[in-house]
Amino acid sequence: MKGLQIVHDVLDGRPAAALMRDGVLDDFLLSASDDAPPVPGSIFRAITDRPLKGQGGMMMKLPDGGMALFRGAKGLKPGEPLLVQVTSYAEAGKAVPVTDRIIFKGRYVIVTPGAAGINVSRQIRDEEEKVRLLEILHQFEMPEGIGLIVRSSAEGAAEDDIAAEAEHFLGLAVAVLNDADTQPELLVDGGDAQEVAEREWPVAETVDGFEAHGVLDALALLDTAEVTLGGTTLFIEPTRALVAVDVNTGGDFSPASGLKANLACARALPRELRLRGLGGQITLDLAPMAKKDRKQFEQVLRSAFKADPVETALVGWTPLGHYELQRKRERLPLPKGIA
Repeated sequence: MKGLQIVHDVLDGRPAAALMRDGVLDDFLLSASDDAPPVPGSIFRAITDRPLKGQGGMMMKLPDGGMALFRGAKGLKPGEPLLVQVTSYAEAGKAVPVTDRIIFKGRYVIVTPGAAGINVSRQIRDEEEKVRLLEILHQFEMPEGIGLIVRSSAEGAAEDDIAAEAEHFLGLAVAVLNDADTQPELLVDGGDAQEVAEREWPVAETVDGFEAHGVLDALALLDTAEVTLGGTTLFIEPTRALVAVDVNTGGDFSPASGLKANLACARALPRELRLRGLGGQITLDLAPMAKKDRKQFEQVLRSAFKADPVETALVGWTPLGHYELQRKRERLPLPKGIA
């Protein structure tokens, strides 16, 4: 099938969503299990516990004995309640990373406590559309100190849908900010896979059933570390410390084989990491190529990640000629055999 299609189903008892682009699996989201770390975007009332001397951080108590790490905790004392939001999934055995810069994110708007004013995404360039969107939101009496950002997905959306979402999240923000309890508590859940897909993915036909739409077959291919790209082969292998990506030219021994393989890796890597739910430190062991070709590789890699929804920093080259990236842990690794 041509075009975009969002497929809903349940895997391992967890809601899941797949984004199919021209019949090819382009993105996949699986809800966290009950014993997984808190979902990014979740908002907690946490209790300050103990400062981390020399690190400028504070350990914080979450519900059910969980612990969070808040950096930039200057002026806080143990025992104080603080509203915090989970920024990414915690690494195994580590505290949950949180921030006190809370946002309430919908499909069309983002409510921003502490940043007053109404702003429109720079990706919306049509001046008439900007005026229309601002007129919709200026009908609201904004609570003091709270602002709104109009997301690019609001372009062309129905006025009633935008207004209803803005009203909902403004009300939610006021309720959370006025919370006066003093015990650790989850106040806003980050949402399951299907809710996140509805918020973040493009508008598309939504259908049910992974097997009927080829999703299970595509997921089964992710069980192996090996990725075949024509004559190029990648091996994507997560370890405790990092994700290692090995690039091989296969049977191509021509002078340009290394560059060709590395460019194929650059184009395919965002999708492969996205589908596998891999983040953290990523090290590319590239095929041999001349140093003069590095700039071309970097340009292709930068272009590929520009369209990727997961925040990724292209760190650069190591002395041994590896290339390193740092990717936000917005997703949990895809379990083996999930399909």
